[in-house]
Amino acid sequence: MHSRVACGHIAARRSIIRIIMTMSLAASTAIAQPFAPRAHANKGRRSVATRASESEPSIPVSLGALGLRLAQGALMVHNGLDKLADPEGFAEFVVSQHLDFLPDALTPEQWTIGAAGVEIVAPVLLAIGVLPRLSALSLLGTMSMAVVFHVHATGLEGFPLGVVEAHQYAFETASLYAAMYLYLFLAGPGRFSAMK
Repeated sequence: MHSRVACGHIAARRSIIRIIMTMSLAASTAIAQPFAPRAHANKGRRSVATRASESEPSIPVSLGALGLRLAQGALMVHNGLDKLADPEGFAEFVVSQHLDFLPDALTPEQWTIGAAGVEIVAPVLLAIGVLPRLSALSLLGTMSMAVVFHVHATGLEGFPLGVVEAHQYAFETASLYAAMYLYLFLAGPGRFSAMK
């Protein structure tokens, strides 16, 4: 029985690592070409409005991005504050036990303080649109580690069709945050942002 559980944890870790690698590849592609040029039938005579629309998202898309940015800003900060309330406990019971693959260049306590700093500062910057892509990417990193932690701690819990006692998978919230940050990193903050 124990070996089946261990195999399940190993398979879950490998799946998460594949997902993170795929997201990293998508992110590096977005950095290299954030706005692909659009083809136009009348290439020589485009108006200023047409050229501007090639690089700026529409108003509804920008409003959606603004809504995501404001919501995550209101909801994410407490995660960082929670880590700062007991950094030694988080380092011992989360980082040391479930994220032991992190480089030894930093201690578990330093990883904890770094994650807390990201989760306190980056959501505010992203909400107002200062360094939005860097903020989204750093938050994607912390949420990816949260997904790895939850999958390592509880397994996949019958994902995708399992019915669990808590009514949600342990990794579900972190996965939704990660998906939101990946979107904001790739698509950008929209028109209503202090910086692009």
